[in-house]
Amino acid sequence: MNIFKKLLDAFKQPASQETPPILQAEADNQAARLASEACLDRHWSSVGTVERDVLAYLISPSFAGGPHWPSTRQAYRVVRRGDSIILATEGLSDPFDDDQGQGNGFEMELFVETPDIPEHARGPLGEVDPFKRSWAFELIENIAKTVADAGGITQQLERYGALSLELPGFSESHHIASQVPKHFVTDDDSIGVLLGGPAPDFPTRLQDMPLSPVTLVPVVLITAAELEYIRAGGGAARADLVSRLQAAGVGHVSSLQRASVL
Repeated sequence: MNIFKKLLDAFKQPASQETPPILQAEADNQAARLASEACLDRHWSSVGTVERDVLAYLISPSFAGGPHWPSTRQAYRVVRRGDSIILATEGLSDPFDDDQGQGNGFEMELFVETPDIPEHARGPLGEVDPFKRSWAFELIENIAKTVADAGGITQQLERYGALSLELPGFSESHHIASQVPKHFVTDDDSIGVLLGGPAPDFPTRLQDMPLSPVTLVPVVLITAAELEYIRAGGGAARADLVSRLQAAGVGHVSSLQRASVL
């Protein structure tokens, strides 16, 4: 018996004509959410050491005018992988709170992997809160807002392959401005990222999620020269940059120490 069925059976009410259908729907939804969390946990545990605690909010940002994720749960996992840290969204693939039978939310989660998190923002094993003071968390948090506002980006990724995204206002950021080197910043105060490529050295397609498959989408910080290359060349330049990063051994890892591949 798979874990989703076990959880679903645990939440189901005893068969009765008096059981309100809405309660059963809520129980099914909660079972699917728990099964989704368990699936993500299994996957990330195969990649590195997963912190038990997540980076989360006291009050969901959706209650304060922030972007709506599929559920009110908006959190970020911390995975320790050798000298690198992976910060990954947790909740973009939750089943929708208010729409039953629509699959695993946006059917995607984002993640960024980097070895370059300052000591003051890198908590020891068992402590995750310091990561909120890192450029990597601020980066993925802002990109998650954009992705949630768009209702997910899986269709765009399927159509175009890797996508690129610009984040303006570098100098106004909290932690990015003080931690990211200047050669990642354009003259007009922006930084850029690739979404969906280059591919990492671990699987990113989770076929065993309870309601529908989910894709883990890498977020890769690119230099100012690489962003300008994409600005000038569009989709063809973006695809070429992905190939260059892969060939150079940079891959999906966001290293603040690397030089441009152009």
